[in-house]
Amino acid sequence: MHVLVVKTSSLGDVIHTLPAIADATRRIAGIRFDWVVEEAFQEVPAWHPAVDRVIPVAIRRWRRQPWRALATGEWAGFRRALRERRYDRIIDAQGLIKSAVITRMARGRRAGLDTASAREPLARRFYQDRHHVARDQHAIIRVRELFARALGYPLPESRPDYGLERRRFLGEASPDAYLVFLHGTTWPTKRYPVAFWQELARLAASQGLGVHLPQGDDEERARAGAISQAGEHVRVLPRLGLTDLARELAGAQAVVGVDTGLAHLAAALSVPAVTLYGATRPGLTGTWGPQQCQLSASFPCAPCLRRDCRYEGEAEVHPACYQTLPPAQVWATLLDQLAGPGRAPRGGRS
Repeated sequence: MHVLVVKTSSLGDVIHTLPAIADATRRIAGIRFDWVVEEAFQEVPAWHPAVDRVIPVAIRRWRRQPWRALATGEWAGFRRALRERRYDRIIDAQGLIKSAVITRMARGRRAGLDTASAREPLARRFYQDRHHVARDQHAIIRVRELFARALGYPLPESRPDYGLERRRFLGEASPDAYLVFLHGTTWPTKRYPVAFWQELARLAASQGLGVHLPQGDDEERARAGAISQAGEHVRVLPRLGLTDLARELAGAQAVVGVDTGLAHLAAALSVPAVTLYGATRPGLTGTWGPQQCQLSASFPCAPCLRRDCRYEGEAEVHPACYQTLPPAQVWATLLDQLAGPGRAPRGGRS
């Protein structure tokens, strides 16, 4: 059986789809997958051993220059790749009109969410098989249930398995124990204050732990540079692709991060982590995996679910809600995650 998965973005959503692939692989002998995904995330599906082919799409880029996509032949090339084979089943795991259109272009029987389940209800018009999946569940469970219904097997009761082995990403062991701070995110309201990151870095130094700071654009590099002022043990990483970032995460003792896609990657790799939520809530889309902990701000307007903070009262930091998640609390929680059952920080001091 060969199945086409349409799940184009974002990074967290793509990672949330991996457990459904693992479920289907266990339930249906010989099943294989192709996957349509945004070009920026095309490394991720290829990590799963049940995925044969990744078909990159560039909707985000094409929206900015639609005529260029046509003139260069990119769109025609994508359409050819999409229609290269006939699939036994096509599953739109996103439930948006853009993903439904892609689903309709492919060759095979199309399955997706029904009107009450999809984020954009009109998407259901593009499917031949429409399935109801309750919306008040974690995103991982929703995708697992959609796959189970579309492919005809009972929803597994087991914990989600991303199908990724952490040791696969481990290169040469680092001589130094380190943490990764995932400080980068597009929403200003999700950004943990620089002064708080610096304090966490100093606490890491007190335990003999280094700190690695990823960065993906000029703004993130500037913020990483500011955090690195906390000490020589803080290292700003060069810009890395997702596979190299996975290696950095896999080799870390633990991760502290905000609500960002890389936090979900850390969870998929079973790296102990503390994820911080201010403007957003973890309930339906939070990190999920062993030794994962979510800390949510306790503030009158949190979670506001807004990109920009509108709090006008007095506050020690910005965004104001993070003053209820001070570094000392985050660090104490991280130490619990590092300890785990029978575990202690490599190179750390008690």
